[in-house]
Amino acid sequence: MIKKVSRNEVRQSRHSRVREKVSGTANAPRLNVFRSNGNIFAQIIDDEKGITLVSASSIDKDLKLANGGNMEAATKVGELLAKRAKEAKIKEVVFDRGGYLYHGRVKALADAARENGLDF
Repeated sequence: MIKKVSRNEVRQSRHSRVREKVSGTANAPRLNVFRSNGNIFAQIIDDEKGITLVSASSIDKDLKLANGGNMEAATKVGELLAKRAKEAKIKEVVFDRGGYLYHGRVKALADAARENGLDF
């Protein structure tokens, strides 16, 4: 019997293909996005040191969101991430969509981060 591969396993294989090419440095760290059904998370990561420089998510107490799994929440998370990146003196990043399609919530987060000062 043929076993169906889960959507998450397929996404992880796409993400590994992307990660072969995209890597964060001290000059241009990686902006990683993780999207679940109920929330969205974003981190700015320096892969050379293996540390997270800045993070934001829809479950942050600062945002006070009723629903973390919609376009509005993704936009607010992008704005918050860009604000925190400015405070950490990060201007340029490389975008890692995490194996997701660049559409919907992932695109909304990226656009909001760009509008608030991040370059990628």
